[in-house]
Amino acid sequence: MTSWGRIFPVAAALCGLSSVIAGAYADHGLADATARDWMKIGATYDMDHALAVFAAVFVAQRGGRRGLVAAALFLAGALLFSGSLYAAALGAPRAVLMATPVGGLTLMAGWLALAWACLGLGKTT
Repeated sequence: MTSWGRIFPVAAALCGLSSVIAGAYADHGLADATARDWMKIGATYDMDHALAVFAAVFVAQRGGRRGLVAAALFLAGALLFSGSLYAAALGAPRAVLMATPVGGLTLMAGWLALAWACLGLGKTT
């Protein structure tokens, strides 16, 4: 397995950890309703895409080598999307929210890349 095949699952696990922390903080540490909503939305997308990274690495290990492209896009998208929501919820300037739609587009690109990777399954190259 390539080094990326080892690094991406570790990064995905940390993404899942940040999701649990953010969700708990939203429920127990934030009084502002808008900040709580941003934190919960970020936590949901963070966890969903942590799991998607594991799926992408699985596909890559099964011959859909482009799955690593999807994994990279999922991690970058989660950082931009969820990270910008977390930062805004914690008091960063609202301008940080300009990264949220960029992260969303990156997540969409990850799903397209995963579909592309799946087309390579079972091929011998």
